[in-house]
Amino acid sequence: MKNLIVNHKRKGLVLIAVLWTAVVLTVMAAIIGRKGRLDMKVCLAQMETFRCKWAARAGIQKAMAVLKEDDTTSDSLLDLWSDNDEDFNDVLLERCWFSVQVIDEASKLNINTATKEQLLGLPDMVEEIADAIIDWRDTDDTPSGTGVESGYYESMPYLYLARNGPFRTIRELLLVKDVTEELFYGEDTNLNGWLDSNENDGDLSPPQDDADGILDLGWAAYLTCYTSDGGEGSSAQDSGSSGQNGGSSPGQTSGTSGQSSGGSNQSSGNSGQTSSGSGRNSGSSNQASGNSGQTTSTSMSQTSAKINVNTASDIVLAALLGGGDEAERTALAIISYRETLADGIQDISELSEAGSVDSATLETIQDYLATQSNIFTIRCVATADRNGPYGTTLQTEAVVDRSSTPCRILFWYQEGH
Repeated sequence: MKNLIVNHKRKGLVLIAVLWTAVVLTVMAAIIGRKGRLDMKVCLAQMETFRCKWAARAGIQKAMAVLKEDDTTSDSLLDLWSDNDEDFNDVLLERCWFSVQVIDEASKLNINTATKEQLLGLPDMVEEIADAIIDWRDTDDTPSGTGVESGYYESMPYLYLARNGPFRTIRELLLVKDVTEELFYGEDTNLNGWLDSNENDGDLSPPQDDADGILDLGWAAYLTCYTSDGGEGSSAQDSGSSGQNGGSSPGQTSGTSGQSSGGSNQSSGNSGQTSSGSGRNSGSSNQASGNSGQTTSTSMSQTSAKINVNTASDIVLAALLGGGDEAERTALAIISYRETLADGIQDISELSEAGSVDSATLETIQDYLATQSNIFTIRCVATADRNGPYGTTLQTEAVVDRSSTPCRILFWYQEGH
């Protein structure tokens, strides 16, 4: 009887040991399986990112080819670089979809040469910010009007100095006093020019919007730091390049000149977003922090900044005229006239002949208008195709000069690298 009890105990211990072994093996199998699934997801994400990267670059190259083939005599929003759904929207390439948007930089007001009156013509612009912009780009360290200079920025928790030279990238505007992301981006936080779902849902998800079904643009849509007629530029990648800003605008007797030389230029962002971060700017250097990305920029010699009358919006044209009701009426008259032309306005004198602009006004602004451009921003968004569901999304942005062969890249940003 005693042996029988001992045998039962031994069998019970063996059974318990077997059960524990099975439990341990099950847990190990679950952990290994989970790690394997995570590794597969990471590998899939890496492969999708790699495919999206090259699909986005293909989109940039496709847009550059269209720009090179375009007739440069005059530009129009009906040209293929602007109106090309077949070649630019939802193009399938190696299990990726990419869409391309091309923007004429000459359709915007140049922040390096704009007068205070022109800046005040922009939506939501106030005198304090206009003065701060001018103080940022001028060569001295003396505040003008209600503006500020380096002393203000040195007193901030993350100190830096005013550049005291031309803006190198338009996102640098976020470093200027009182310029917020809401003013800079508006509702278009990814700068794609489209009303995305998160930009039309009120307070449900960032950014805050009014959910009115209309995309409210920020200053990034109306301002540029590039000019098509500024002469030869010099490239800079993580190092500063000299730039000069001169000339005058309507209503200004002498242009505001600025010079920036040497120093480093660092800019990174996510989906076109840049936020002010810790950094020190010694007049020739600028640091702006964001999420991971790769940015290359080229500063151009600024002698004058003409606005393309064929591609500029009514807001930009009105700002060029100094703002106000009369300027808005003139801007709308210009747009109404150009919409009747398939190939756009060929000569600035047409505006007076058509009655869109009176002779006196045209004489004032004709030296600041052009009918064609060479500098364009190309944005390409690539999304991986998972046999139905959407996968990884990656955005690439480039500013190119099509007057060179091949197109010269002035600015490059690729998300995630």
